[in-house]
Amino acid sequence: MTNFSLLPLPAALQQALQEIGYAHMTPVQAASLPPILGGRDVIAKARTGSGKTAAFGLGLLAALDAGAIRLQGLVLCPTRELADQVSREIRRLARFIPNVKVLTLCGGVPLRPHLASLAHEPHVVVGTPGRILELIGKEALPLQSVRLLVLDEADRMLDMGFADDIALIIERTPPQRQTLLFSATIPDSIRTISRQFQRDPLDVTVEDDSEVAPIEQTFFEVEEDDKLHALMNLLLSYRPESAVVFCNTRQSVREVAAQLEAQGFSVLALHGELDQRERDEMLLRFANRSSTVLVASDVAARGLDINELPMVINFDIASDPDTHVHRIGRTGRAGRQGTALTLCSPREMKRANLIEDLQGHPLQWHPLPAPQDNAPLQAPFVTLAIDAGRQDKLRPGDLLGALTGDAGIPADAVGKINVFPTRSYVAIARAWHDTAVQRLRAGKIKGRTFRIRRIEA
Repeated sequence: MTNFSLLPLPAALQQALQEIGYAHMTPVQAASLPPILGGRDVIAKARTGSGKTAAFGLGLLAALDAGAIRLQGLVLCPTRELADQVSREIRRLARFIPNVKVLTLCGGVPLRPHLASLAHEPHVVVGTPGRILELIGKEALPLQSVRLLVLDEADRMLDMGFADDIALIIERTPPQRQTLLFSATIPDSIRTISRQFQRDPLDVTVEDDSEVAPIEQTFFEVEEDDKLHALMNLLLSYRPESAVVFCNTRQSVREVAAQLEAQGFSVLALHGELDQRERDEMLLRFANRSSTVLVASDVAARGLDINELPMVINFDIASDPDTHVHRIGRTGRAGRQGTALTLCSPREMKRANLIEDLQGHPLQWHPLPAPQDNAPLQAPFVTLAIDAGRQDKLRPGDLLGALTGDAGIPADAVGKINVFPTRSYVAIARAWHDTAVQRLRAGKIKGRTFRIRRIEA
């Protein structure tokens, strides 16, 4: 049974599925939704992009009593980016259910607006454990009516040190609640959480290959001290439009990014010491091709969902095979070919062997290529930030019109435009960015003048 129409869903949810264009379930949805709708606890191994959000979102909304103005559904996520994605999907699914209130509550932003928004109790809350616990401590977020609790990307929440926060939050919810646990990997720590907080959960593991193009995976044996030179060789030889480079430690992330930048590469370093705005802008710049290389640790990269990521490079081999599979699964999305390259020092060979055991076939080892072009990778776009957004009635079309009209920028020099409540971002072809800044500052957008700035590293 893969057709959504065969599920016992309320008419409002069936109507939303038709409007969105969801007809057939993905494998993880087909395996998990029927037991979820039946009230069963579920622990599911599901990667980003597998359809897990719609699976638990439909289950949550199907159990909702929209007429009861109280918090009934709680979703915990490791990062603000993921929480935002989950909230958007739940709102899309709830569009035909009258008066449903969905709140996103995450750290990195002032607490006062969250307290104000909780004056009228929501039906559904999606948030990060730290902020949720903070609001519970202020007695602003009552959990006694929660019917369904979701732990999304639970493995990374544990990696980020949220285990105690999660336990404290769950203990505030009713014992008869339904608990759903979704995780890209299922290590022992996740099994422990499941045993502690779930009741006879159904174990769902789906190898979802339908949406993943073949990933060309290659390993290169190099000495530890030669890794940085080897990384540059790979980038210069393959010359990807964009690539994520994974390191195992925050210190390695900083060092690798600094060395690449010193060699002229357009590079960003994603680590845990960034504030939320810096992190948001960094991910946006990478997604809109204003940077070519993103160096990141596993925890910092959680929530990174780039549809067209041609390459992943493992500067360090992941600490366990499941994490390696999750890393390389970020490329080869939506039917596109992906490339995963891994540098392996002699001391990491045991980890490589574990990956080989998990995959069930020999790894492909190649000699390090010699680049034909030594020009460092430069991003084709630059990101401009405009201090105005939806609250100022600004739309993407207004920015495009100002750039291609009065400013005289050709349409193909304008890349992605992102408009948020109080700020907007537009990618401009590198050759045109000075002109764009000068003319936008000299002219007006919708008859008004706004502050314009270029986002630097």
